[in-house]
Amino acid sequence: MKQPVRIPAALTLVLASLLPLPSCADSIPESRLSQWLPKINGTIRAKGEYQTEERQGRFEVRNARISLENNDSAPIGYRAEIDLSDEGKIKMLDAYVGYQPIRGMNIRLGQMRVPFSIDAHRSPHRQYFANRSFIAKQVGNVRDVGLCLSYKFSNVPLSLEVGAFNGSGLTDQKDFWTNSFNFSAKAVYEPWHWLTLEGSVQRVSPNNHAIYLYDGGLGLHAAGWWIEGEMIRKHYANDAFKNVNAWNVMGGYTLGLHPRGRMGQETGINALRFLFRYDGMTDHSSGTLDETGALQLTDAARNRLTGGLTLCGSRGRINAELRLNYEKYFYKKAALAKESERDKLVMEVMVHF
Repeated sequence: MKQPVRIPAALTLVLASLLPLPSCADSIPESRLSQWLPKINGTIRAKGEYQTEERQGRFEVRNARISLENNDSAPIGYRAEIDLSDEGKIKMLDAYVGYQPIRGMNIRLGQMRVPFSIDAHRSPHRQYFANRSFIAKQVGNVRDVGLCLSYKFSNVPLSLEVGAFNGSGLTDQKDFWTNSFNFSAKAVYEPWHWLTLEGSVQRVSPNNHAIYLYDGGLGLHAAGWWIEGEMIRKHYANDAFKNVNAWNVMGGYTLGLHPRGRMGQETGINALRFLFRYDGMTDHSSGTLDETGALQLTDAARNRLTGGLTLCGSRGRINAELRLNYEKYFYKKAALAKESERDKLVMEVMVHF
């Protein structure tokens, strides 16, 4: 006679745990459920470039970003963003959780963009030009892992952000330990709807070299016109490298267009932007060391003039831009010009959804 099969008590508990049970979502009222469901956003930027002196061109997928984030009204927040093609490479960009203990305050822990600068803090779909300014690309652009606190005052048009970060960047986290965190703080003041003032400071220590950055800028907006100016001073402690100055002045005019053409057909184009930019920087070191252990030059001194024309369109949640730019570079030492930073024509299509 066969003996009955006995199921161990531990296995019984495991099987019981697999039975259908009411989910957390089932217990949340439908009116509040939308606060917890993620918003899916994405940005794709594809472009073609032609360097006029070298007579060479290329096509490139600059960004293919996908992000998940919660509704802003929820007390517990999150954001996860990955770029499937950052110049052909896959990169995890944002991965943080947030909490709003009181109205106007937000605490974030994880991987994020460090609060610093104006132009360096812009997402690709909010940029005005196909290629970023030198401030946004090489001087003020930092993502790191850390803790950030922000607060927006209710009775004063002022917002503040402060944070402490590893200094390890995006990929060196597992075995990274430090007794010298990086710090950053940023303040934005908007006394009138047409004026924005910004100031920020940052301390970083790549390869145990302390570097201090000071940033200030302003933006003016009125009747379709806008202009923005920003300046960064980068100081290397103990004269490890000559101090760096970087600047960015840009502006333009936005002309509204009717989305239907003369014959009544839908064009999808609702605005035309005329743009200009003048940016530059002195000799710059990102903190990398040469064979002697000294900070080495990573970006040569240069100035640049950029002219642009952008066609803007939108339909539903989709926003699109066709950006046409010409960039003229001026180097103190032409031999130090990087391969991809020379006079060029640029055509870029950006789609954000």
